[in-house]
Amino acid sequence: MPSRTVSHGASGRLRGLFLVMVLVFLEGSVFTVAVASSDQHSPITAHSGSHKATDHGSHNNTGKAFPVLDLNYENVRVPFEISLWVLLASLMKLGFHLVPHLSNIVPESCLLIVVGLLVGGIIRGTGETVPPVLDSKLFFYILLPPIILDAGYFLPIRPFMENLGTILIFAVVGTLWNAFFVGGLLYGVCQIGTESSSILSRIGLLQCLLFGSIISAVDPVAVLAVFEEIHINELLHILVFGESLLNDAVTVVLYHLFEEFSGIGSVTLLKGFLGVISFFVVALGGVLVGVLYGILAAFTSRFTSHTRVIEPLFVFLYSYMAYLSAEIFHLSGIMALIACGAVMRPYVEANISHKSHTTIKYFLKMWSSVSETLIFIFLGVATVAGPHDWNWTFVTVTVILCLVARVIGVVGLTFIINKFRIVKLTTKDQFIIAYGGLRGAIAFSLGFLLNKEHFPEREIFLTAIITVIFFTVFVQGMTIKPLVELLAVKKKQEAKRSINEEIHTQFLDHLLTGIEDICGHYGHHHWKDKLNRFNKKYVKKCLIAGERSKEPQLIAFYHKMEMKQAIQLVESGGGIKMPSAVPSTVSMQNIQPRPSTKPAPERAIPQLSKNKEEEIRKILRTNLQRTRQRLRSYNRHTLVADPYEDGLSDLFLKKQKMFQIEKKVSFIYFIEPKEQFFYLFFFFFF
Repeated sequence: MPSRTVSHGASGRLRGLFLVMVLVFLEGSVFTVAVASSDQHSPITAHSGSHKATDHGSHNNTGKAFPVLDLNYENVRVPFEISLWVLLASLMKLGFHLVPHLSNIVPESCLLIVVGLLVGGIIRGTGETVPPVLDSKLFFYILLPPIILDAGYFLPIRPFMENLGTILIFAVVGTLWNAFFVGGLLYGVCQIGTESSSILSRIGLLQCLLFGSIISAVDPVAVLAVFEEIHINELLHILVFGESLLNDAVTVVLYHLFEEFSGIGSVTLLKGFLGVISFFVVALGGVLVGVLYGILAAFTSRFTSHTRVIEPLFVFLYSYMAYLSAEIFHLSGIMALIACGAVMRPYVEANISHKSHTTIKYFLKMWSSVSETLIFIFLGVATVAGPHDWNWTFVTVTVILCLVARVIGVVGLTFIINKFRIVKLTTKDQFIIAYGGLRGAIAFSLGFLLNKEHFPEREIFLTAIITVIFFTVFVQGMTIKPLVELLAVKKKQEAKRSINEEIHTQFLDHLLTGIEDICGHYGHHHWKDKLNRFNKKYVKKCLIAGERSKEPQLIAFYHKMEMKQAIQLVESGGGIKMPSAVPSTVSMQNIQPRPSTKPAPERAIPQLSKNKEEEIRKILRTNLQRTRQRLRSYNRHTLVADPYEDGLSDLFLKKQKMFQIEKKVSFIYFIEPKEQFFYLFFFFFF
């Protein structure tokens, strides 16, 4: 009874309170819409706190009702606009793939730039100021890292390492050639008297070299966007894309070097020498930072077996930390991301679950695709935003010099590279490499970073950079696919690796390593075998958890391939019956020896004493080590000649002559005496 009384009294008080609230609400207005210009909680407009307090005070003083609907756009302006841009990018990408014939004519990057131009034109047409959407910090810290991480994490290591020398020559020597060729000739054009000589004559040599270093680098975002659509063969794709990734170190060093020299106005020999050292520091330092964070990510993934849900997070965080750590010290952030992704992948995939691997794969693809779409849209919007300073002479000469420098650089370097390559680069390959040197948003962002006070010609540079980007993306990007079809360039074959191919690949690697060891030649197969042994003996034990660290590479590849085929079978709606093409675990039992129940027959092995075994080992050890000392490298031009070879040939000729003389003497002996004198005279004198 007391409980019922209490509950009944409480319910009565609640009903009374509800009636009072309804009456208070009805006494005021039904809806009071208050449009606030700012919010005290917004980080963008912190000064609105007093304004808000004044409004609330006025409401309380006048006795107005509590606002039921409050409109405050400034509070959510930044995340709302970001969501709109991402939604626009996703809808444009979706619409592009809904029109199949359009993708065969125009690349996706071109259409996205056109969309950006239209959006910027609409914003300007309504009288609003076009926002600076492609800010350098937004590009380098938000949009670029996911694209580079996706490229580095899924980088085909084997073709990349096999062509690393060619890629480095194109990335380092080719970029230096383009920068100095474009900058030097552009300075000469600026000094020639023209109609706009008063404007161009103010541009000095260091400013032209700075502009050449900005415009000379091949852009990885533009190369990815175009080359993935034409499905070029793996060799050309890895050469051009690898060049676009590794030339970042050269671009960063040249940019900071000429920017500092332009501010000082003079260049000394010591500063030039320090600039050369800075290149190695930036490149190798970025790689070292990436390797360090990649090892940390792999080591952390070893202990995530009980918390699988956060496994993908470590991959993204360690990669982004590697990029930011490299940027803190002005190292190459792109090379840090590439090294981090390439180092962590084999160990992380051995530790994480299959669901985490799928999450990493699709999230990286989604993130990089959205970033790539936003970059091209923002590039179009930034073109409309301006400001621009158009100069026909400067812009035209820049476009021509970029094309000429690229062609000369590729042809000249390929002529040298082909002397050392087994698979030569043909004329068609050289044309595709030269024609695929696209420029993109990295050049625009570096130009946008220039200070207007120190570089009054900044607007001329930006206009020329945008023109070169549009020319390479629209003209070269739209025509490269028909040219590939016309020249019948080999395309990428979508063939999946089989267990048979993996076995033969490993067999050939071991065979070539053995041949190099016998010949005494320290080639890349030798060092690759040393690295694999070190990885298997030490690194895997520290970075891979459980028994998988001891699993042979061939068995690991088989399990990975079997899992992929099982998932494809389930996704395709296959039944319980497995096709014959899908491998089963029964076949693997034939590879691994089964424990036999019957005792194996004992082999008749001769018993050797320990002294005899030690003597045999010593003989083998000394003779195997003498292989390299006896003949360091096999070459048919440097073989040691046999000192007795000439003497043996002379002895053989003398024997032939003696045999001929004996035949002639025996012939003379059997003829008549009257004719012997005549034959002897003819034999000795003729």
